[in-house]
Amino acid sequence: MNSLILFTILCLVFKSVVLEVLAAKRISSQIIVMGFVYCDICSNNTFTKHSYFLPDAEVKIDCKFKAVSPRTTEQISLSVNRTTNKFGVYKLEIPSIEGIKCAEDSAIVSSCQASLIRSSSSSCNIPGYKATSDEIAIKSKRANLCFYSLTALNFRPSTKKSSFCGK
Repeated sequence: MNSLILFTILCLVFKSVVLEVLAAKRISSQIIVMGFVYCDICSNNTFTKHSYFLPDAEVKIDCKFKAVSPRTTEQISLSVNRTTNKFGVYKLEIPSIEGIKCAEDSAIVSSCQASLIRSSSSSCNIPGYKATSDEIAIKSKRANLCFYSLTALNFRPSTKKSSFCGK
């Protein structure tokens, strides 16, 4: 059930990004890496009805993209810090890179990982899931766009809220 909620939220975020790109009628980036950070009130690494998204949390994103073609093999590595928006979402937009067509299945091999740097909340600042482990890739050949959704990261309060979560 909780995975379904997270998946639904990610789908809605992706839909809004795609609509934003289409509304601009030009593609400002080919690769978008996204994820979110939340406060896990019950300290069980699950998004519950008491959890909330953390705005202004700092996240480090590390990506490696390997372009493979008959003539060359190139690797591009990126490491950037991002701050979550008011919905707890962080996003990295990577501009068009010559020679890389991310939507073609065999043209690019990638991996991205995000890790927690700092919480914006003094009451929820103990790292839970410190680094992402999985990603979901959504590719659009028509627009030559690729979205990489990283698994959720979370912080916890220093003490579990028994009144909300039970013992």
